[in-house]
This record gives sequence, structure tokens and C-alpha cells, in this order.
Amino acid sequence: MPSSPAPFAPFEWMIAWRYLRAKRAEGGVSVMTWISLIGITLAVFALIATLAVRSGFRAEFVDTILGSNAHVTVYNSGQVDGQTGRVDRTIEDYDAMAAQVRKVDGVKRVAPLVKGQVMANARSRNAGVQVFGIKPADLKTIPRVADPETAQGDIERFAEGVAIGSGVARELGVSLGDKIKLISPNGVKTAFGTSPRVNAYEVVYVFTAGRYDIDRVRVYLPFGEAQSFFNREGRADELEVMVADPDRVEEMTLDLMRAAGDRSQVWTWKDASGGFLRALEVEDNVMFIILSILVLIAAMNITSGLIMLVKNKGRDIGILRTMGLTEGSVLRVFFICGAFTGIIGTVFGVILGCLFAIYIDPIFSFVNVMMGGQVWDPSIRGIYHLPAQLQFADVVSAVVLSLGLSFVVTIFPARRAARMNPVEALRYE
Repeated sequence: MPSSPAPFAPFEWMIAWRYLRAKRAEGGVSVMTWISLIGITLAVFALIATLAVRSGFRAEFVDTILGSNAHVTVYNSGQVDGQTGRVDRTIEDYDAMAAQVRKVDGVKRVAPLVKGQVMANARSRNAGVQVFGIKPADLKTIPRVADPETAQGDIERFAEGVAIGSGVARELGVSLGDKIKLISPNGVKTAFGTSPRVNAYEVVYVFTAGRYDIDRVRVYLPFGEAQSFFNREGRADELEVMVADPDRVEEMTLDLMRAAGDRSQVWTWKDASGGFLRALEVEDNVMFIILSILVLIAAMNITSGLIMLVKNKGRDIGILRTMGLTEGSVLRVFFICGAFTGIIGTVFGVILGCLFAIYIDPIFSFVNVMMGGQVWDPSIRGIYHLPAQLQFADVVSAVVLSLGLSFVVTIFPARRAARMNPVEALRYE
């Protein structure tokens, strides 16, 4: 008794290939198959492009946070001043506290800060700014601020003036060498009350951190000058801590609090931006589900095209079955026809998606020009451009999803062809 052929034998591939190459008049590939091919291509392209933009946006957002802000902020809990009755959170022994915090495993840098919100003025233009008093050596260790490729001026001259964000410079209409006035309502205390303090400083450095909400409001002032300006002589408002692994910063909070003392409290970058990151995660999951449905809809077109192919090839199926072709062989022939459409569509979709992620900047620039500009508003988005980061895992997930759905929806019409009665198929031929 002859043995049955192995699954996916060469003759099965040959028959499937002949059906795929056949012209429409011969009952071959239908318009529906071409529609399903294009649909899967566009769906996979959209999925990969969305995943790339999602990964790029999150990476850019986190990078700008970690590159220009403290990974952990250490400050004191409030203590009521017996003379003024005000709650005092300043740190008097900030050098000793910083020395203890530096001993914690994983800490890279600790810098005392003086912070305050004031009005900045240049000629007739005003802007609300946030002043960070910091030592010149510590300012040089902030990656996004000290980046020479995106900055103007000489950071070595920081002790002679102020460093301002590019957004502040644009708002005030100043450049390097110009002077700006910082106006604080909590100035000199006199017998007649507190008078505003107004000091003028030369702009010696202009930085671009990559975040609109940072570049638009941040001003760095030398630490000693900031202590005098904000009446913080001998004190600091908080400690700015940078760690080796920001993703594991929550594991270090207890050790940092123990090192900083009994009154200390900590605030991590995840605490500050956790809500936004969680919103991004929810949006990522929803977008993946929606685009997965889009891929499913495109893959369902394979079913329609394959059903039409089975109907057109009914006579051929009857002849092949009478010649001894098994149900399994017929099923695999039409499965190959449908799966081949899914594979080709997936390949083209991956190519288009990868090209989009790689060349997103010129593509976005073209779209921006065609739409008349202002397509991307950094004051709303927070970053200056649409980022994309192509990750291997995202491409693999898109390929697995597309091929998996394509193979699954192909099984139903292929089984229908395999179970077709050859006598019924030839009766009216």
C-alpha cells in the first residue's frame, strides 16, 4: 500500500503557485486577494510606525527628564520658625548631608540647590522664570544643559552671570552678552516691610534641554549669588541627586532617607512624572489593541479572496480528489495560497514601517511644509519634534501578530475546499 505524501510536498506548492499566478479570467487571483494584500501591508506598516513613535516618544520624554532634572530630590520636612511663624524647609548643614548621601551605593552626584520663582525682565519684555541656584562644577554635570552641541556661550563663565533656557531667551528677546533683571518680591527686609529685590545679570550661557517646559522657564544662577538673592545665607532648599540606574531609583529611597537624616524626605523622578508615564502606558496598550483589530480586518479579506478562489476552482478540486489527492493535501494547497498573501503583505508592511521610522524627520518636515507649519506644537507636546525609535521587539510583535492572524483566518476556507465532495463539484461541469 503506497504511503501518503509528506505535508507540504513539492506538488502542493506547485499547485498553489499555479493558482496564484493564474489570471482572473482563469479563476485565479481575485481583486479581493489584491485588496487583502494591500490591506495587510498598510496595517502592518501602521502598527510598526505607531510602535516606533510610541517607543521614541517615551525614550525622548524620559531622556529629557533624566538629562536635565534630578533623579531624586532630597529635602527637609517643614519646621515652624518660632520667630516668624513660617514653615521652614531649608537645609542648614547641606554639605554634611550631601556627604552622607554620596556614600549611598548607586549615587553618582549630589548637588545642593537654591530654588525660587521670580520675574525676569529685559527692556520692555517680562517672563516668569524658575531660578536654580547651583555651583558651577555641578552645572557642568547636567547632560542636557552642558551639551555643547545645543548650547550657546561658554559654560566656564557661569560664575560671572546666568545660564538661561533657549525659550527664556526667545521670550525676553535676549542673546549672549545681554543683561536681564531678576525681580523677587521677597527681597530686603526693612523697617517699613519687605522691598522687592532687583538684580541684573549678564547672560553668559544659553542651553536647550529638549523640553519646552524646561527651556521656557529655567534660569541657573551661581549658588552663592542665589543664596544672597533669595535670603538663604548658609542654607540650601534641597539636594539634587543623580543615580547610576534611574529605573531602580525607588529601591534606593529608604537608604537615601536614612543617610539624609530624620527630617529628610525624597521625591523621585517617577513620582514627578509617574502620572504621565502611566498615561503613556495605557495609551500604548489601547493603540496596540486598536491596530491589532485593524490587522485582523485586513487579514479577514484573505478569507473573502480565498472563498472566491475555492469557488472558481471547484472543478479542479473535484478532478484532483478523483485522482487521489487527499483532503489534507487540498487543505494545504489553499492554506498556502492564503498564507502566501499574508506573508507578502507582512514583508512589504515591515519594509514600509522600518523606512518610516528611519526617515521620520524628513517625512515629518515634508508634512509640516505641506500643512503650512505648526503641525507639532512644542508648548503642548513638551518636546520639539516627533521621535521614533525602531526596536526589534516591536517589529517581531507586529510580524507575529500579522502572520498569526493571516494563518488562522486562512484555515476556514481551506477546510471548506478540502471537505468539498468531488461528485458534487463535477456534477454540473
